[in-house]
Amino acid sequence: MVIKAEIHCHIEGAASPALVEKQAQKYGADVSAIIRDGSYVWSDFTTFLHAYDVASMLFRTEEDYAQLAETYLSETADQGAIYSEFFISTDHAKTASLSPAAYIEGLAEGMRRARQKSGIEARMIATGLRHKGPEAVEEAARYIVANPHPLVTGFGMAGDERMHHPRDFARAFDIARDAGLRITVHAGELVGAQSVRDALDHLRPERVGHGVRAIEDGDLVRRLADEGVVLEVCPGSNIALSVFPSFADHPFPKLREAGCKVTLSSDDPPFFHTSLEREYEIAATYFGMDEAALMQTTRTAIEAAFVDAETQAALLAKLT
Repeated sequence: MVIKAEIHCHIEGAASPALVEKQAQKYGADVSAIIRDGSYVWSDFTTFLHAYDVASMLFRTEEDYAQLAETYLSETADQGAIYSEFFISTDHAKTASLSPAAYIEGLAEGMRRARQKSGIEARMIATGLRHKGPEAVEEAARYIVANPHPLVTGFGMAGDERMHHPRDFARAFDIARDAGLRITVHAGELVGAQSVRDALDHLRPERVGHGVRAIEDGDLVRRLADEGVVLEVCPGSNIALSVFPSFADHPFPKLREAGCKVTLSSDDPPFFHTSLEREYEIAATYFGMDEAALMQTTRTAIEAAFVDAETQAALLAKLT
């Protein structure tokens, strides 16, 4: 089994339909509009976000989130992963009437349980939600900076890429960066190459979530390669959301051949009928990557991981 590492996954989006249905029973909620025959139901990015939000609102206590993190990380470890980095949203916590502190501590407890069981290392990336606007993203950054947690090591922005301009969020990212948090941002998924360029210019991330639409601009691809910006690529998600028509049309191989640092992750796995294991299988089947190439992808992810040098060295040692 190829050793794997993941650096782009939304923890609420990692909740399986079965787990969400169990939570719905616990809280007396009806999820028939978003889950049918054991699968999530959505038709486009807007309805996907709605299903995501409905499901996430069924995690309301520290223990709910501990169970979610432990379940996801344990399943990922069973697929050969030694490291997983996932996005968290204090906005989701507040909407579910859970304090951000309790939310983070619940996830941290789940991470500890999974590590004790399987040895998997994990970290959290705090995010602001783009569609909530600049003030909300800045508030998310200020909260994390004022309430540091050893397992929250990065800051980013998720949500609807079609809303607002990256320059609107520059102050939020400066706040996080100045506090020592590592920086990533979603760009170049639903919106084209200019979205990636604007993110680089205004937010200065060391990693870009997705970034695959950069392929539309050769100069931008060369810039990504020259600057060593790491792309958190999620092929299964891209095809499910019709960013590209098929895996044969996916730019992962071209980006890799151009010298870009590319990695493999699952994004919101059950929503897109995927898993970290399937992402590696996609790369082998459709992108022609052999075991050595897949292992190099894992190495790239660990080298880009938002962890301290000692933890990173220990993870890299597992590859050899």
